[in-house]
Amino acid sequence: MTGPAMAPQRPTLVIFAKAPVPGRVKTRLARVLGDEAACAVYRGLLAGVLGRLDRAPGWRTVMAVTPDAAADQPGLWPAATPRIGQGPGDLGARMLRVLARAAPEAPVVVVGSDIPGIELSHIGAAFAALAQSDLVFGPALDGGFWLVGAGTPPPAGLFDRVRWSSPDTLADTLANVAPGCGPRVTLLPDRLEDVDDAESCRRFRDRAGDQR
Repeated sequence: MTGPAMAPQRPTLVIFAKAPVPGRVKTRLARVLGDEAACAVYRGLLAGVLGRLDRAPGWRTVMAVTPDAAADQPGLWPAATPRIGQGPGDLGARMLRVLARAAPEAPVVVVGSDIPGIELSHIGAAFAALAQSDLVFGPALDGGFWLVGAGTPPPAGLFDRVRWSSPDTLADTLANVAPGCGPRVTLLPDRLEDVDDAESCRRFRDRAGDQR
């Protein structure tokens, strides 16, 4: 995570992504659709997120990918966005490593790659919030968060004891921010969701007008 792609020089959007390999992504969705179809859904989601958010004038975009070796495999990815490895550890450790590079003149915002509702306006609102706050979160419909950003390096324990992929994910994270004397936190107003199972995939298709 020390290469030029993450040099703290300007606002940076980091899109966390998994290598789109059948059997490795969207395993809950694959129980219904099969590995190949679930991977195709993920590829489409990733391409859509990159297409909407990459090359925006107000920030640079970097993909943080897992496994790390996949960063050097251009044939896997739907866009030529600069890529870095996420590095070791659980999701919290990997996000904290990225957010630790934030600075007031170069805030960092992290989003997932499977959230079809993300738009440029959401990212712009997150960076705007970091002009007044230390941390910003985009609350998700399932109790997690679809965006986290920092204007300064966040507390080392920000993601300690967080119950990931649960209705308590955001609440656990916010509980690690000391009230009153801790970082200033902004919650974005829009609640989005990722496409992770058959139900969320159906809702996504309904919103997109695809009734197949």
